[in-house]
Amino acid sequence: MQLHELIGYLAACLTTCSFVPQALHTFRTRDVSGISLGMYSVFTVGVALWLAYGLALAAWPIVVANAITLALAGTILGMKVLYGVHRPD
Repeated sequence: MQLHELIGYLAACLTTCSFVPQALHTFRTRDVSGISLGMYSVFTVGVALWLAYGLALAAWPIVVANAITLALAGTILGMKVLYGVHRPD
């Protein structure tokens, strides 16, 4: 494995893993009040485009990282849509 590939896989791993705490917190608490619907919508579309770009280049660090990140971000976005309606206490 060449150095640039190793750097790509390490970067992919770190950026993808950064979403795990937010996803776990959201799954556990169903609290999406601090999550911006607009930001996560735009972010999720951006990640999908990065995935398409990685597929077009056959750049597997980009593909793997963005496939996992898309699943996590899409799940959080879905939970925001499902649980984000403000309910008065």
